[in-house]
Amino acid sequence: MANVDAAFRVIDPRSKKSVFHIWRIEKMNVVSVPKEQYGNFYKGDSYIVLSAIEIMGPTEGRLRACLQNSSSDMDEAGVAAYKTVELDDYMGGGPVQHREVEGHESKLFMNYFKPKGGMKYLEGGHASGFNHVEHKFRQRLLHVKGKHHVRVTEAAGMQWSAMNHGDVFILDLGRVLFVWNGKEASVTEKRMGCKHASSLRDERAGKMKTNIIIVEDGTEDKMDPDELKMFSQHLPLNERNEIQSKEAGGSDDKMDRKHVIKLYVCSEDEGTLKVSEVKSGPLSRKDMNSGDSYIIDNGSQGLWTWIGKGSSKKERSEAMRNAIGFINKKGLDPNTSVTRVVEGGEPTDFKCLFRDWPQPKVEGKVYSRNRVAKTIQTKFDATTLHENRQLAAETQMFDDGSGRAEVWRVENFDLVPQEKHHMGKFFGGDCYVIQYSYPHPDNKNHVIYYWQGAKSTTDERGTSALKAVELDDALGGAAVQVRVVQGKEPVHFMAIFDGKMIIFEGGKAGWENGEKSTNGPGDTYMLQVRGTNPLNTKAVQVDLDAESLNSNDVFVIFSKKAIYIWSGKGSTGDEREMAKRIASASPRNPTMVFEGQEKEDFWTCLGGKKPYSSDKRLQEPDSGHPARLFQLSNAAGKFTCDEIPDFAQPDLVEDDVMILDVWDSVYIWIGSGANQQEKKEAARLAQEYIDTDPAGRDPDTPMYMVKQGLEPPTFTGFFGTWDRDMWSKGQSYQELMQHLGDGNEALTLVKASDVNGDFSYDSVPKYPLEQLAVSAEELPSGVDPSCKEVGVYK
Repeated sequence: MANVDAAFRVIDPRSKKSVFHIWRIEKMNVVSVPKEQYGNFYKGDSYIVLSAIEIMGPTEGRLRACLQNSSSDMDEAGVAAYKTVELDDYMGGGPVQHREVEGHESKLFMNYFKPKGGMKYLEGGHASGFNHVEHKFRQRLLHVKGKHHVRVTEAAGMQWSAMNHGDVFILDLGRVLFVWNGKEASVTEKRMGCKHASSLRDERAGKMKTNIIIVEDGTEDKMDPDELKMFSQHLPLNERNEIQSKEAGGSDDKMDRKHVIKLYVCSEDEGTLKVSEVKSGPLSRKDMNSGDSYIIDNGSQGLWTWIGKGSSKKERSEAMRNAIGFINKKGLDPNTSVTRVVEGGEPTDFKCLFRDWPQPKVEGKVYSRNRVAKTIQTKFDATTLHENRQLAAETQMFDDGSGRAEVWRVENFDLVPQEKHHMGKFFGGDCYVIQYSYPHPDNKNHVIYYWQGAKSTTDERGTSALKAVELDDALGGAAVQVRVVQGKEPVHFMAIFDGKMIIFEGGKAGWENGEKSTNGPGDTYMLQVRGTNPLNTKAVQVDLDAESLNSNDVFVIFSKKAIYIWSGKGSTGDEREMAKRIASASPRNPTMVFEGQEKEDFWTCLGGKKPYSSDKRLQEPDSGHPARLFQLSNAAGKFTCDEIPDFAQPDLVEDDVMILDVWDSVYIWIGSGANQQEKKEAARLAQEYIDTDPAGRDPDTPMYMVKQGLEPPTFTGFFGTWDRDMWSKGQSYQELMQHLGDGNEALTLVKASDVNGDFSYDSVPKYPLEQLAVSAEELPSGVDPSCKEVGVYK
């Protein structure tokens, strides 16, 4: 491209290697930012950020272009906007464009700077003349906020009124860093504050000695007298009552999910943008036509513009402007994020807004980050699941189901043991609790399932959940808890019963004193048998009627006179084998009936021949939903959910409740530092997460509850490298504070003329005194006032 800006030519658009580059707008020109300054953003400037990610395997790499549009000059912001389009064209029109606004950046954008300790906002801009080195040594008050994605901003001034009890602040005096921890700040935020102070000290190594002093909210007067004197010069203790509340500090980097997603189609009539609502969610890929462009409004999570392949060049180039016009017309928050995608180049987070998204057909293995295909193996060595966590994640199997299982039925708000010869028999009007134990190379592991029948009562469902918690407590909290709703049984749950799971209608479990109760199936009933392999095949009682038949399945009909096994044309061998096992429980020999070869006595047993479902078995296509990690919160009664992009094990924060969503099921991860209210609310918040998913999730999606340090391989397999010892060997907040203190310099004050001698004062402050004036009134006690020249000597 001949007319591309020269600053962009440092990028080869044909290269397939990963690239990350930042440009700043200076005097209306595009200028590359030095790599050592990546992550530092001046409030008066606009930036263009390009991230080209190489994806191994048969899929093409995806490019992301981000515009950092801060409180800059509008002309420079305009230059950044149209230069982003120019860069887009230079890269072949494939990049995803994001409009980012200072203080409202997307999680993806902030994740780019996570390795550098988060984003740092610096006062001024190019026009102000500030430069990187000078800014380091200005005295300032820094505001550290965020757990996963840290923002470090400079407070309006060094005063108590700029601080709040819910966050961490760093009083940066150059050679001394005071880390002040709000009393309502989380342990994670305190740890982040310490780490950021440590990084500042490391940046200054070789230039000046820098000490770090930790100050807890409310304990300022307990500091060393000399330290307190320096601290109170900038933050007088008699003004401490000006500290703001935690709420005044604003919300953390979370987003409200309670919004109905909406799809709009865009058109232009004589130069005027027209936007028409197509539908509210959940959305399907079929709702969009390649000849049009669309806007998707996902509430506080931002807008997406989708450009179909048949869209005009003008629609492609002005999509971002049209989206901003939409924001103004609808009266939305002007800081609303906007992302532009083109057909065929949609990122995963866009596809996740849809209930379905067709996957491209490729030969061989498909590579995808944080996504494991849902394959089921019929035979495997269970011991390998703990050695091969990816296999465990693929199969969603803790083991092969051959461990020890105890089953109880919920009755009168208590648990009643189920007899072993009734193992695998369930009634849809009841709830059950199953404690499953299986060996591990190091110890014994436990899973507690609580199965809730479709026609069980609210009290029974509540009791099953409560009893599952009690069993877990009896095991020392070492079990994985799994809620299972009838019809949504996970494959491992079904494997426990070795392909012999039967669900009858009725309640009270149907078995009393070894005899069938009046609520049982009786002596005339029909079971539908379906499944794709021995592990997931089960039988469910259906109406004894010809209309209940289905060509894809096998049915077992019990009557007073005969037993029939009816085999549909689309049924599997595993289904037929299970049907034979079920029929073998009766002393009568079953009669095999194949679809299309039925005799009159068979139809008579069903009340006559009637039409039934005979469509071919349809396999649901892969929806392409990757595993996603979220942090949950219900602060002030408002449900919020914060996604962690490109997650790994360290993103599981110890004082949080997290959700791992693998689409077919949802894991609730409870950190050891989560408070009791968060633990109590975890399952409800997870259910609310499912209910509010814009993709329109099944409300009965299985939910697993796992605890920090006791994660099963079905969970850890989604995190790549998993360090079993990370929780034990990771530094606690107290250990981190001790480590920072060990790094402080022992400093001694001496007369300049005595630097090479042996003389020194006994009263030694723990910080360098260049920050203090050297008048007699301000020197620490024990220092000779005649010392007009003050030096620092280690």
